[in-house]
Amino acid sequence: MSDTVLIALYAFAGAAATGLAGAGVLRLIRRRSLTVSLAVVAAVGVVAMLAGTLAVAWAMFLSAHDLTVVTTVVAMAAVVSLATALLLGRWVVARSRELAVAARSFGDGGDFAAPDGPATAELAALSRELAATSARLAESRDRERALEASRRELVAWISHDLRTPLAGLRAMSEALEDGVAADPNRYLRQMRTEVERLNDMVGDLFELSRIHAGTLALTPTRISLYDLVGDALAGVDPLAREYGVRLVGGRIEPVPVEVDGKEMSRVLGNLLVNAIRRTPADGTVAIAAERSPEGVVLSVTDACGGIPEEDLPRVFDTGWRGTHARTPPAGAGLGLAIVRGIVEAHQGRTGVRNIPGGCRFEVVLPAAAS
Repeated sequence: MSDTVLIALYAFAGAAATGLAGAGVLRLIRRRSLTVSLAVVAAVGVVAMLAGTLAVAWAMFLSAHDLTVVTTVVAMAAVVSLATALLLGRWVVARSRELAVAARSFGDGGDFAAPDGPATAELAALSRELAATSARLAESRDRERALEASRRELVAWISHDLRTPLAGLRAMSEALEDGVAADPNRYLRQMRTEVERLNDMVGDLFELSRIHAGTLALTPTRISLYDLVGDALAGVDPLAREYGVRLVGGRIEPVPVEVDGKEMSRVLGNLLVNAIRRTPADGTVAIAAERSPEGVVLSVTDACGGIPEEDLPRVFDTGWRGTHARTPPAGAGLGLAIVRGIVEAHQGRTGVRNIPGGCRFEVVLPAAAS
């Protein structure tokens, strides 16, 4: 065996023994701090070089003086290398500690702010991910606050809307029971009207609860928008006549869509009823359906006079009813929230914008496959 091969074997044996010992130590301290792990890694690298060099020096049977010189030089180099590695490691650990302190702001409801100064590529990438997560958490907190405010408003409005008809029903029932009702048949008709109003309100609440719980079961079928819109217009025609509002449905393309006919009829009915109630007498409510690059667009245009710009983002929120002038005599502000929930369950989206003299509500649905 040549001297070079023998020297390589001795060096490999010394370094390998040190590496195995270092691996064992790292396994034992794997739950300790990053500082300890970095110290072990640096020590393993330096001691492996020292062990390999000394193993070769001893195998070469150097004189005592030469062996002392080699050992001293290698030991001093090892000390300097280990000290340098530990100092650099402390900088890395300090950056990770700063990052950990900055990340604690998540639990306090604050925003993440990355520590100043240069960092390793891995820590910089982690800082970017934490910043992105912080932004998403902030958006989530804002949504939760908005939902909580919406729930409080809904409970307050529902309580008010339930109290009024219930008080009327109680008064009328007591009048009938005491025999003091001047026109019992009129009282009975009024009681039936109030019961139907309460039934509609409870039905809306039940539908909204299914939407929020994700249990709204859809049965999609291929339907022509022409038929869907025609049925919706026929359903609201009596209400439009009562309010003196003209219904216009001239721009209806016979575009096929894959939707649940019953639920989508409810969407169109809610939008049309909402538009009719807010359009003055002799006004016009127009409905249109047409293709677009995004899919199929259903739009309902009214003559309500417009919605304040600051209220536009809340129009589809649960319980929102806007100003008193836009508050209908019945209902709890659930119709448009139901519209949004049903449309989103169909993988679509809703929108509203002001136009001259009124508003335009839009429902965008995916087009059916040809």
